[in-house]
Amino acid sequence: MDCFDGSHGQFRNFKKDDFEANWIKVAECRFGQLYQVKLKLWREKCALKSFDTTLCANNFYRRVIDEASNIAKVKFKYIMSIYGLCREATAVVMEYMSNGSLNNLLASHTLMWPKKFQMIHESSMGMNFLHSMKPPLLHLNLKTSNILLDDHLHVKISDFGLIHWEEGMSKKLFMEHLTARGNISYIPPETFTQCRDPPGTTFDVYSFGIVMWEILTQQKPYAGCSVTTVLLQVSHGKRPCVEMIPEQRPHECGQMISIMQQSWDQDHRKRPPFSDTVKKTEPLSEVLKVPGPINYHKNGNKGRTSDFSWLVPPIHKIALPEMPDLPSDDQHATDGILSLLYKKDFGSFRQSVKREHVKTQFSGKKSLLHYTVASGDAESVERVLSLGAEINCTTGRGYTPLIIAVLHRLHDIISLLLERGAAATQGDEDQWTALHFAAQNGDDRTVSLLLDKGAVVDAREKAGWMPLHLASQNGHETVVRLLLSRQSEEAVGEREEAQGRTPLHLASTYGHLNIAKLLLSQGADPSATDCSLSTALHLSAEEGHNRVVRQLVKSGANTDSADSRGYTPLHLAALKGHTGICRQLLSNGASPDSRTLQGWTPMHLAALRGHEATVVQLESQGGSVNATGENGWTPLHLACHQSELEVVAKLLAAKADPNVTEEGEGWTPLHVACTSVSFPSVLHLISHHADVNAVNSGKMTPLHLAAQHGCVPIVKALLLNGADRTLLDSSGSTALTVARRCEKWEIVQLLEKGC
Repeated sequence: MDCFDGSHGQFRNFKKDDFEANWIKVAECRFGQLYQVKLKLWREKCALKSFDTTLCANNFYRRVIDEASNIAKVKFKYIMSIYGLCREATAVVMEYMSNGSLNNLLASHTLMWPKKFQMIHESSMGMNFLHSMKPPLLHLNLKTSNILLDDHLHVKISDFGLIHWEEGMSKKLFMEHLTARGNISYIPPETFTQCRDPPGTTFDVYSFGIVMWEILTQQKPYAGCSVTTVLLQVSHGKRPCVEMIPEQRPHECGQMISIMQQSWDQDHRKRPPFSDTVKKTEPLSEVLKVPGPINYHKNGNKGRTSDFSWLVPPIHKIALPEMPDLPSDDQHATDGILSLLYKKDFGSFRQSVKREHVKTQFSGKKSLLHYTVASGDAESVERVLSLGAEINCTTGRGYTPLIIAVLHRLHDIISLLLERGAAATQGDEDQWTALHFAAQNGDDRTVSLLLDKGAVVDAREKAGWMPLHLASQNGHETVVRLLLSRQSEEAVGEREEAQGRTPLHLASTYGHLNIAKLLLSQGADPSATDCSLSTALHLSAEEGHNRVVRQLVKSGANTDSADSRGYTPLHLAALKGHTGICRQLLSNGASPDSRTLQGWTPMHLAALRGHEATVVQLESQGGSVNATGENGWTPLHLACHQSELEVVAKLLAAKADPNVTEEGEGWTPLHVACTSVSFPSVLHLISHHADVNAVNSGKMTPLHLAAQHGCVPIVKALLLNGADRTLLDSSGSTALTVARRCEKWEIVQLLEKGC
């Protein structure tokens, strides 16, 4: 059902005028620029990737177009959506990913283990989808900068299919294509050996192994090494250092490391297919969502903790401060006292340390006490304190020894420092107190210690977050209970200044049902709004948390509350295709035809995004299939515009009017379907008595538009169903004239036959 003569099926060619004027440059790419743009029609943000044809050969952009148009036909949760082209800007128009690349996130945020495991699993899902196509679609360009992140840090694979192995291509030329993109760390050894086989699926599996290492360590592989050094090391079986994965990790991490090492095996035949990796990573990513006591080993000593710090998602859009590291190797050589700490020779350290060492300031304004605390040896900390160390001294970023101990979960040292007078209320440069860090990490034992020593339960960091916000967002129920037991009733509903969100907003966003119930039982207002006028119900409905939605509705949340854009919870659930939540909201009094500020109903949004089950649900509970939104567009117009074939069929079956005209230029859904070059939509519309000779304000018929876009099947279908080829548009042109002007010669022949 593809179209011919240079068209791209459902692929849309956007004009520059389709976007608002303020293009925001997001990044410089190797072959062009990436812009954030906004479509005028439905105010949706998109990414526009323009290609500088002076930097890349013409055939490269041609290949980008060909591949992009193929990928536009397939949809998958973990694959970047491509909407079309903007030929005027030599660009591809794609889904906008608000949190950028994984490469940037790993460098700027400290991720917790569940989020790392989730990202690995989601990446494997995306790659498995590509490899399961017939024939497998090879990425050959998989790296952290081509793994993008949406509003809620879910993964989408991008930039696949741009690098190809072509018949007869030399290995040298192929390597040049790869290294030109900075991919040296991700290239498997067989690519630069005598092996003549073209790259297969195991090429991507190797790259994925390196990506796994980057996610687990948050480091860059082979940092500082030249291309030649990397090639030599990899060809001799060397890989990034596994010891760089943090020691304090859940025991499930061992299985992840095993998958990683199998993926980068020197023998490509031993690398597991993504179908296996998906099965193995799924239970690992799921187990981290189940609260329970965790056993882990540290420095060879068994220890049992009751905290769930690694069971939770990370703070969204809040970069955790880096923990000070022990000094690098060259520093050890010049400073014997720090070298003893680094070697964990604590006996010699305690004998050798002197008062002058205690007064020394090291790089980053760190003191010996900071390093001693980070080493984890309580006796050494006691010794340094006895020599006069300032217990509340701060690093350049404002960390006290107590904050370091909390970050490292060193409970004995935390108790020691507090007993010796460490200030439990002192914050770092961002005003994060020790209690903020403990609440963020779910460390209930430390939270109790701090609260008993005067930590301020309502303390706010620079952006206004209280410890209760952090514990609620990260799902730490035990910590939430501890904080609530010391918190005033008013504080339960208090807001975080930057976005105005209450702890209930945060628990609801991340689906923490028990915490939401707990906050509601303590008087949290289910209808409180943030700075965007969103309630907790808006956020949980958008994220698909059915049980939280049910609890909020039961607790009296307003189902028709509108946010600053006029979106109700039902709009957001419809936009995301959460059919069950739509059913639940409608059953509890939500208005099925409420409108956003642009006039869109939930039905419009479900149609726009192709959620046919949601469309059916909305219609069955009173939603209008003929509601008009901005410029008089109906859900059917939007579904035809997006080539959402199933939605078009469902709307027509529900008696959507195929001949309704929008206000702006008088387009019918059939006009829109012809412009979107969606042959199946055209057939659906014709079978439901769409007027094939309807004219818009420019007197163009669907036949004029089909001729302009050059789609032979559509032109044939229109002619067979009575399209009048003699009708003139406002410029006096017939469809035949339009086809000649646009050089659509196959269409010209077709139309001339009947002349």
